[in-house]
Amino acid sequence: MMHQYFATCPKGLEGLLYTELQTLGAEDLRETVAGIYFSGDIAMAYRACLWSRLANKILLPLASFEADSQEALYDGVREIRWEEHLSPSGSLLVDFIGTSDAIRNTQFGALKVKDAIVDCLRDFSGERPSVAKRDPDLRVNVRLAKNKAIVSIDLSGDSLHRRGYRVKQGSAPMKENLAAGILIRAGWPEIAAQGGALLDPMCGSGTILIEAALIAADIAPGLLRGSFGFERWLNHRNDIWLELREEAFARKKAGLAKENLPEIRGYDADVKVIRAAEENIVSAELDHWLRVSRKELKDFVKPTHKAMDFGLVISNPPYGERLGEIESLKLLYAHMGERLRNEFQGWRAGVFTGNPELGKQMGLRADKKYKFFNGTIASELLMFTISSEAFVQSRVEQDARFSKDDTVRKDAEAKVKIENKKEQAAALSNGAQMLVNRLQKNLKQLEKWAKKNDISCYRLYDADMPEYSAAIDIYRGQTQPNRAPQLYAHVQEYAAPKSVDEDKAAARFVEIEQAVPFVLDIPDSHISYKQRRRNRGTSQYEKLNERPTGDLFSVQEGAAKLHINMWQYLDTGLFLDHRPVRLMIAGLAKDKRFLNLFCYTATASVHAAMARARYTVSVDMSNTYLNWARKNFALNGLSESRNRLEQADCLKWLEDNDQQFDLILLDPPSFSNSKRMEDVLDVQRDHVGMINNAMRALAEGGTLIFSNNLRTFKLDTDALSAYTIKDISAQTIDEDFKRNPKIHQCWLITH
Repeated sequence: MMHQYFATCPKGLEGLLYTELQTLGAEDLRETVAGIYFSGDIAMAYRACLWSRLANKILLPLASFEADSQEALYDGVREIRWEEHLSPSGSLLVDFIGTSDAIRNTQFGALKVKDAIVDCLRDFSGERPSVAKRDPDLRVNVRLAKNKAIVSIDLSGDSLHRRGYRVKQGSAPMKENLAAGILIRAGWPEIAAQGGALLDPMCGSGTILIEAALIAADIAPGLLRGSFGFERWLNHRNDIWLELREEAFARKKAGLAKENLPEIRGYDADVKVIRAAEENIVSAELDHWLRVSRKELKDFVKPTHKAMDFGLVISNPPYGERLGEIESLKLLYAHMGERLRNEFQGWRAGVFTGNPELGKQMGLRADKKYKFFNGTIASELLMFTISSEAFVQSRVEQDARFSKDDTVRKDAEAKVKIENKKEQAAALSNGAQMLVNRLQKNLKQLEKWAKKNDISCYRLYDADMPEYSAAIDIYRGQTQPNRAPQLYAHVQEYAAPKSVDEDKAAARFVEIEQAVPFVLDIPDSHISYKQRRRNRGTSQYEKLNERPTGDLFSVQEGAAKLHINMWQYLDTGLFLDHRPVRLMIAGLAKDKRFLNLFCYTATASVHAAMARARYTVSVDMSNTYLNWARKNFALNGLSESRNRLEQADCLKWLEDNDQQFDLILLDPPSFSNSKRMEDVLDVQRDHVGMINNAMRALAEGGTLIFSNNLRTFKLDTDALSAYTIKDISAQTIDEDFKRNPKIHQCWLITH
């Protein structure tokens, strides 16, 4: 006997569900906003419940009527012959969806429907069914829209997206049927049939991986469910149902017996969600096949244990809501794009995101975009073919490289530049020319050293000539991952002493402004000029100007990429004099628990994490700097699950701390009177207490690196005689700071 049914699904999956039901044998299909109407016998309804990867519910409509009042709703439900569907001694649950002027509350609507059904069965038999909030004998679905009610038997029971395998979940779990829809749109069924692999670099609790395996092995998604809504319905045909289940089990056995099941692997930086994924995979009975492991995005590469010529990389990365999250996620998406370009040429990639703008950071051109809804969030699946043609920047560079017109233009520009250089040199004052000579001498010496040691940022000049009292730093950085590095300069004029005439100091600064672009041959837009002043309160955290964030860039230091802002704050986010200390930490950090106190932008923590520290904890009082740190971690494909950031007064945090660390960096400011601190910090006065508290947190065999920039600082070795102390200041002063070796002091302290 043929019936009409209605299948509901998440918004955006209607077209896919139409095709799926058609493939399962449904007839007379009609698509609506909320789902698909279709016709078939009872076996077709059972098959849809068992095999649909996309539906939420399979409903059997019983009646449709006008319900413009409470009474009309009650009467319409009351007229249905409920004795044909539910035993008077059975249990009942009503799902009511929609409201109207007469029925303003879904709970009230459900109550009126329940009353009508109970009254009907009581009049029929003298018994009344009970109401069950869970696992009822019959689940009734009522939809009210525009004063019209549709009453249906819910053949599914619980929503079909609840397959039964998910025993653990992450912080933002994706529904199983949405994951299946994304995989189908991404072309996974075809890729799997051809033997392609599937990799998810941010797999969370493993939903995408498990759904991919169910598709590839032809496993019915409903096989693991405990029950369906139709199993205690009075019209249930158990013989038909058992036959369909046996067929599904046979197909599962045949699917898992395939000799060449596709490789399916998942990775995540958070060990907790990896453990959840492992439990879900075991629950889905796929642990002999699927593999997950803890891995940072920075380490995401094509597995080498097995030839993988092509496949699908697919992921649902975070997309953030707060501004700080979004800024760091831009860098995370950029890093993901870099991984895809470098490792997966010839593959397909799909990125599902609730913030499609983030996808633009990947440096890849999407060839297809599909709209979905993740709950109420409008989302997109961005599909990429990983090839040089899809690289956003490389095509521009290739066009420029092979363009004759471009070569002619560059030659002409070079000639003009030479003439301009001559004119600029002639216009330099004697003082500016003296400074030019010194900068050129330093540049010649330091450029060789920097190139030999792969150093992209260094101090070119540090008040070498007392009358030109400034620090000039060189930065070679990228505004985007796939663009060539460009040269920038950061100029900080030291505040002139009171004995120096202000007009003379201003004139000398003008000469600095002439000399720097002349020597470095860079535009003024690549030079940041600042004057260092002694700050009070929170002014050290305030922005100096509002240059657009597009001017920000990243630099390479050792294995780490670091985010630089030369325009908006007093410092750039990277203290160049501590470069040797950071690289030393990278050499010590493997498998260590690392603590970074007064972490600033957490550059040392990034080095430790890149060197495979067990985990890092970075503490600072400034939320501005911690957000900056988030960007640094994201830029390197590092997650916060293994690299914790804590906003706190470091002195108070140390006093309250009960954790143990193997490697600690303690690099306090010389002085701080921030309003957020309980007391004023004076490094000379307070260093003994700080070191003692840090040593309490240091595990046996661990190392504390203590450093500060107070030039008059004296370490109280008598008060710290319980520890082994080694002065390593000389070893931590690099070539570019040897002109001023008192820039900082540094010690190794052990138990």
